[in-house]
Formats: sequence, structure tokens, C-alpha cells
Amino acid sequence: MRFRVRKFAHILERSGLALAGAACGVFVAAHVGSSVPLLTTQGFLVLMMLSGALGFYLGIDTPQLPFHPHDEASPEEPKIDTAEFLSAVGTFLATLTAFFAVAIIILREDPHIAWTSLIMLGWIIGVIMQIVAGAIARLRS
Repeated sequence: MRFRVRKFAHILERSGLALAGAACGVFVAAHVGSSVPLLTTQGFLVLMMLSGALGFYLGIDTPQLPFHPHDEASPEEPKIDTAEFLSAVGTFLATLTAFFAVAIIILREDPHIAWTSLIMLGWIIGVIMQIVAGAIARLRS
């Protein structure tokens, strides 16, 4: 019984993360779509939501490598956990760009297209980093 409750709680947590990622994707899509008329389609919005959901579901809460401080100089173990690093940077980048997109929408700003392109690029790179991190972590466990 305890295993089922833990499993259900974990699935509920991951689903919440996926919903947060989808919401971030909506905000980025709303900002980018309002600045680039070609990207005002429902397909673009759905793509951004799905990429955010997938990235946040896979990339957050990745299983970490065991930490052994006495084996720091061991040549067979990498010094940096690639999945953990990609997950952290990707999550930060994706949420930072979503934060900027929300701020631009709320403050009714009209930034230069270069800033909008940077937000879109940051979102794409961040979500890809999360997805790669999740894939690496799941392949090694």
C-alpha cells in the first residue's frame, strides 16, 4: 500500500511539473506569437505547450549520480553529472524566458524583435536541455 501511495504521489508531482511547463510554453507562445504574425497559429501554441510539458516532466527531478567526495579524482567517473547540470541550466533558462514573456505581456511592452527572438531561442534551448537531461538520467538508471 505504501508503495502505491508513493508511486501515485510521484506521478502527481510529475504531472504538476508538466502542467507548469505547459503553462510556461503558453506564455512564451503568447508573447512570441503577438510579435511574429506567422506564429499566431494554434499549432504553434500546442507545440510550445507540449515541448514545455515534456521538458518539465522529463528534465526536472532526474535521478542523480551518487556523490562520493573521496572519489573526486577518480578517472572513470565524470566530475560533473551531465544530466543534473543540463536539468538545472535548462530549467533555469526555460523558466527565465517564460518569466520575461509574462512580464512583457503584463506590462504591455513592445520589445524589439531581437529580444523576442532571444526569448524564443532561450525557451527552445532550455527545453531541449531538460529533455536531454531526462533522457540521459533515465538511460543510466
